Amino acid sequence: MEKQVVENLWKGERESQIEAAMELTRLSSKQRHKLAENGIMVPLISMLHSQDHEAIEASLCALLCLAFGSERNKIRIVKSGALPVLLNLFQCQSQPLLELTIAAMLTLSSCKANKLAIASSGAIQLLIQILNGHYENCTNTQSQLDTIATLHNLSTCQEITPLLVSSGITMSLLELIHNSGKSSEIAEKSIGLLENIVYSSEKALSEAASIGGAIRIVVETIEEGSMIGREHAVGILLLICKSCREKYRGIILREGVMPGLLQLSVDGTQRAKGMASELLFLLRDCSNYGSSTSGKNMKKNHMIIEQIMQEIDEEGEELAESTLRLVEEMIAKLHT
Repeated sequence: MEKQVVENLWKGERESQIEAAMELTRLSSKQRHKLAENGIMVPLISMLHSQDHEAIEASLCALLCLAFGSERNKIRIVKSGALPVLLNLFQCQSQPLLELTIAAMLTLSSCKANKLAIASSGAIQLLIQILNGHYENCTNTQSQLDTIATLHNLSTCQEITPLLVSSGITMSLLELIHNSGKSSEIAEKSIGLLENIVYSSEKALSEAASIGGAIRIVVETIEEGSMIGREHAVGILLLICKSCREKYRGIILREGVMPGLLQLSVDGTQRAKGMASELLFLLRDCSNYGSSTSGKNMKKNHMIIEQIMQEIDEEGEELAESTLRLVEEMIAKLHT
């Protein structure tokens, strides 16, 4: 069976090649490993150059199958010349093929040895174009999630971060979060990638702090996001505030962060609670908060915030139900 698959892929006609590629996906892991050792990637990648969508789809499925669970095969696929043809397939008008191409890029990018090769191939610009909605036939949720995951894989390599930032990823992610439901998986993955980027790049952090509406988007995520999304959002705000406390403290407060931040310090993840408490400490001097706010209201808000902070400081992480109710009441007062 293995011998027949190899022979048909190398020398067979169109139908035989397609059938052989499909047969490869049905082989055992051990059999696929043996074929990979014998250079089966070469004819499969050659099939990607055809104009036959059925042949391309069969080849992509076979390559994905070979790559699954094998770092060695992921490296082999890239070294066999897959990247240039995969980039060409981004221009394909077929939605199924584009989705498979993105899935292949995601799989290959999960291998540390492939990251620099992928980044230097021009893939980042194409992936960000997908995030920006430039591909009308690639707007489904799974393709967007795969795209974000691929960029996240690349962002874990410090050498690639400057290229990601220069490609406009900060703005693209902020727009994607803004246009998505804050509790959606897309918003959660986007804010997670954004936190990773701003943590690694001072330029990205500066962009996230200075782009119009950016802090508001992050604050809204703290209020409305998923549990993990809220954790990433508070991480971003903490980084922004730490970068220049005097510059950003008032801006963050004017976006109405306190209610969501206080709630997060009570019912967030363990990491989110810690960051929320640290950010609350940085924000607690509210003497310059809201220049348009009357002195009376400013003093009232200041007293409320200090009362909440005192409760949090006294109880620490062991907030009792009575304290939680008090926090909720105080949050409500901030809106009155």
